[in-house]
Amino acid sequence: MPEQQPWEDPKGAVSGTGAGGATDLAMEEGGSLEKAPGPDGTGPAGKPRSLWSDAWRDLRRNPVFIISALIILFLVVISIWPSLIADRDPLSCDLGKAQEGSQPGHPFGFDGQGCDVYTRTVYGARTSVTVGVCATLGVSLLGSVLGGLAGFFGGVWDAVLSRITDVFFGIPVVLGGLVFLSVVTSSTVWPVIGFIVLLGWPQIARIARGSVITAKQNDYVQAARALGASNTRMMLRHITPNAVAPVIVVATIALGTYISLEATLSFLGVGLKPPAVSWGIDISAASQYIRNAPHMLLWPAGALAITVLAFIMLGDAVRDALDPKLR
Repeated sequence: MPEQQPWEDPKGAVSGTGAGGATDLAMEEGGSLEKAPGPDGTGPAGKPRSLWSDAWRDLRRNPVFIISALIILFLVVISIWPSLIADRDPLSCDLGKAQEGSQPGHPFGFDGQGCDVYTRTVYGARTSVTVGVCATLGVSLLGSVLGGLAGFFGGVWDAVLSRITDVFFGIPVVLGGLVFLSVVTSSTVWPVIGFIVLLGWPQIARIARGSVITAKQNDYVQAARALGASNTRMMLRHITPNAVAPVIVVATIALGTYISLEATLSFLGVGLKPPAVSWGIDISAASQYIRNAPHMLLWPAGALAITVLAFIMLGDAVRDALDPKLR
């Protein structure tokens, strides 16, 4: 039987040269890369991930996000079910115990009316979270719609909206609250929420307008327009998903600001009014006893500070995760 020559061997023909060996190795590595899982274990390494999946991956690894999210989750739970950790009535008071300090069963002491400070601090979270969440939803919805339409259509609509936002930006928030809420007699949270929405939407509108103007100039939007897509389809399918990230970031940070604003207005006596339970009301009542009973001011003020800080930290973490410039 004749001896087989090296060039007749299929394996030798490829692996017998340096170029062939390099080609083989590249093909094997390429095949292994196609089958290898991605860094997060959700799919092939070569498969592109969306902005939201990348953001969620970064948030899960960010300790600032984890800490702030746990604090906010705890606040939401006690806002919905305050009786889980406070079994007393926040409006039940005993004047005989007014301004007394910590006692068994009353770890935060009593306020000037003899009410349990711990119970009122827990129930005050419900008011703050309700005002913050509802005001943020209202501001985000109204500002996003008006700003998005102005950025998409431009022209006269854009010019009119820009001048209206300039007028609202010139109104001092606290002074506007004193004027607007001084004529309201309701002790519920809705007048405060309405005032915040009334003065807060221009900020979101400007952010949404700029994001829509940037997004509508992308090639995929121009391609959709050339293919005959309607304005509604372009807004909902192509522009909104790519323009909503800055709005989410600003709204998350603003939520903490709205909680602080509600407490400020209640402290000044024009926000929530007794018998409503609010950290701002308790801080206002405790300010005149700060020397004799500092615990009355310490606990509601501390709860307010932690809540506002948690939402601001959450907003910063979301901003870092959604900002492509930081990648």
